[in-house]
Amino acid sequence: MTTDRIWSYAQDSGYVEGQDLEGFSVVASDGTIGRVGRQAAPHGMGHLVVDTGVWVFGRSVLVPVGVVIGIDTEGRRVTLACTGSEVKAAPRFGTDSETRDREYLSAVGAYYLRLAATA
Repeated sequence: MTTDRIWSYAQDSGYVEGQDLEGFSVVASDGTIGRVGRQAAPHGMGHLVVDTGVWVFGRSVLVPVGVVIGIDTEGRRVTLACTGSEVKAAPRFGTDSETRDREYLSAVGAYYLRLAATA
């Protein structure tokens, strides 16, 4: 997976350009981890901010859209190609300003690329 690919939906993910995923459940390979709080693509780096609430970590996490392997519009569900533990171990998301910080986004992208390389 190239660096650019981590920030773009895979063609077979089911994503339709302009689709609003806010409120969709987010499911890792080992269970539900939260809901999409919002989606953004600053600097061409598409990502989801997932509110984990009480499900897993009690905080929000940032997930690059290249990790999405499926979108079920009827079930309002986004499926990820990683575990909840792997999402939890990603660089910690603290503030909304980080969603526009190229350095932070690069660190998150590098983390998920390493996961993809070992999968």
